[in-house]
Amino acid sequence: MATNSTFLTPELNDYIVSLFSSEDEFLRTLTAEAEAAGIPAISIAPEQTSFLQVLLRTMRATSVIEIGSLAGYSAITMARALPPNGSMLCCELQPEWAAFIRRKAHEAGLADVITVADGPALATLRSLPPDVMIDAVFIDADKPNYVAYVEAVLPHLRSGGIIIGDNALAWGEVANEHTTFEPENVAGIRAFNAYMAAHPDLQCTLVPLGDGMTIGVKR
Repeated sequence: MATNSTFLTPELNDYIVSLFSSEDEFLRTLTAEAEAAGIPAISIAPEQTSFLQVLLRTMRATSVIEIGSLAGYSAITMARALPPNGSMLCCELQPEWAAFIRRKAHEAGLADVITVADGPALATLRSLPPDVMIDAVFIDADKPNYVAYVEAVLPHLRSGGIIIGDNALAWGEVANEHTTFEPENVAGIRAFNAYMAAHPDLQCTLVPLGDGMTIGVKR
């Protein structure tokens, strides 16, 4: 029995990916096409794909909002875990990236599941009708606004619903108060983690897969 965490080495991480990744040829091709189109070659890590799908399937999620969709890698990953009547709303600031997501969603057979709203995510969230309730939120956008995104979406999250914030380890810098690596973004992640941990309506944990995900369940 271990009383301390087993820290991931590159070899252990590769082992996890070899057994527990839902990344397939479609997602690998999507990544290559996104890079060729000038979209930053960043996404969730392969080892996060199955974790997100297991999480959504376990809670029988039917409605998800993603804040910051980039090329649609994580959106398509999560949409695949939803039932045929499920819905995924992607908030993407850049119109050309939003168009790329729509095209890939169509190619993935998920055009009826994935809707893309381009423009500032806060404006999209604040325009939701008051009676709209959702099962899960995935946040992977500009880090200084993470807390604002939670505040905007929390009234629409059902009891038992989840909020997931990506990059919760801030590229390994989250515990470094004096980092010189993207200090504004690291500060945003630190503020988000502290906010989630202290929120009276959420029970939270941090899962150290990929660059870390802080997950909160609404009480």
